[in-house]
Amino acid sequence: MSDKRAKSQGGPSRALIWDIAQRSGVSIATVSRVLNERPDVAAATRERVLAHVRELGYVSNRHARSLVSGHTNYIGFTVPRVDHFVEILEGASQIAEEHDANLVICPTRHEHSREVTLLERLRSGGADGAVLILPSESKEELAQLRAQNYPFVVIDPRYPLGEEIPAVSVANMSGGRAATEHLVEHGHRRIGVITGYPDWTASIDRLAGFHAVLIAAGLYTTHTPELVSYGDFTLDGGYKAAQRLLALTHRPTAIFAFNDVMAVGAIRAAHEHNLRVPEDISVVGFDDSPFASFVTPALTTVRQPSYELGRVGIETLYRVMEGQSIEGTRIELSTRLIVRDSTAPCPTIS
Repeated sequence: MSDKRAKSQGGPSRALIWDIAQRSGVSIATVSRVLNERPDVAAATRERVLAHVRELGYVSNRHARSLVSGHTNYIGFTVPRVDHFVEILEGASQIAEEHDANLVICPTRHEHSREVTLLERLRSGGADGAVLILPSESKEELAQLRAQNYPFVVIDPRYPLGEEIPAVSVANMSGGRAATEHLVEHGHRRIGVITGYPDWTASIDRLAGFHAVLIAAGLYTTHTPELVSYGDFTLDGGYKAAQRLLALTHRPTAIFAFNDVMAVGAIRAAHEHNLRVPEDISVVGFDDSPFASFVTPALTTVRQPSYELGRVGIETLYRVMEGQSIEGTRIELSTRLIVRDSTAPCPTIS
């Protein structure tokens, strides 16, 4: 073997194209054409060159590495809408870069058919693995990915998943507890709740945290079903849900909305009822979206670690791809209450 070798910094020696060409009995130009998947190379010659590529471990660039290892160094990342998940994507991108991989963003646009198509493309070799934020993930489709040993991790699953599906989410129940404890500590006893879709995991867990605090405070038996108003995580949904709460004969003195967008809709509804926030009614959100500190009044909310969701999602995916054992596939990241100007002590209501 030739002594001509290229050494990466601090790494092992790597064969040069010259060595591959010599062993294959072809020109350096031919080796280059093979590595760049040019069509003007005979099939037998291509196979002979690739055999020596693998033998000598030539990995001069990402493309050559993919030929040698069968990996693309692309990680798929499905999101319903890119603009709603920017911070998560930033965290994911950092870890992908550390692994010398490219992140391929795949918007599903809240369309189930598009979601299925993207999963099929990823599974067919479009990416080495995928992190999935899906608007309507199907247990059956995810089970198929799992059965085919395709590595993936679900972030913030919308619905309860089987224990065999790796997932990363936030501590929704403890976040619901923190928001409710804050209102109870401020003397609020009649608290309205604007949930998201009732069968979504986030809604179920946040409502469970809310109820746990009411039980501990001795308020659960007096909390009537009419104080739970269902929304859809949209601005208009929050507005309409708040209108229903504020139309009650005995309206709530505080509203806990299960995301910041619905909280802003609730503030709009309060203003239309000539209620001041927080003097007449307190409002709490969930997410700590970028706009939460800019609305008037600045929103008290539960902060989700969005950046960390992206980081941990990619880190967990690489553990799955490397065949590492993951003790328990459910990873929950802690939330934190951020107190701003939209909450105050309970007012006296006649």
